[in-house]
Amino acid sequence: MTREQLPALFTEVEIRARVADLARAIAAMTDVPDIALPILVGGFVFAADLLRALHSCGVSLPVEFLQLRSYGDKRRAQGEVSVLIGPGENVRGRHVLLIDGVLDHGRTLASARNLAVSAGARAVTSVVAIDKRRAGALLTADFAAFTGIAHFVVGYGMDDAGRLRALPYIASVG
Repeated sequence: MTREQLPALFTEVEIRARVADLARAIAAMTDVPDIALPILVGGFVFAADLLRALHSCGVSLPVEFLQLRSYGDKRRAQGEVSVLIGPGENVRGRHVLLIDGVLDHGRTLASARNLAVSAGARAVTSVVAIDKRRAGALLTADFAAFTGIAHFVVGYGMDDAGRLRALPYIASVG
């Protein structure tokens, strides 16, 4: 599959504008997060852009990473969410900003939230590039760049069994 075969759901320009909006909204919170916890692998591109945008708004966050797996090489979540890298001691007593690419059914983000709370986070705020807002999802993100997308999405860090993660825009597959 080439870039030309996948029309953008959201262009680089649209993504950049929404990331800036999200950064301003997060920076304006009464209790601003004081540590970022991006979820690898799907959230890394969005996290990098969001962290730079937050810095431009005067909010510079230290970063720890979670690595969770629920999709493997499939388009549907498979069984339990696997914890490959959990939260470190640095989240204890802090307001954690969880950052992920897509919230589909909410299993990964719910697991990440539980891990942060179990590690002693005093508060957790979640932000995703896409919240599909599925009926029956375990949760809704506190902040989302885009919502209500029914398609399986790729690009901007999100992949289809490891493919198309590097697209600079968000597209749908099948």
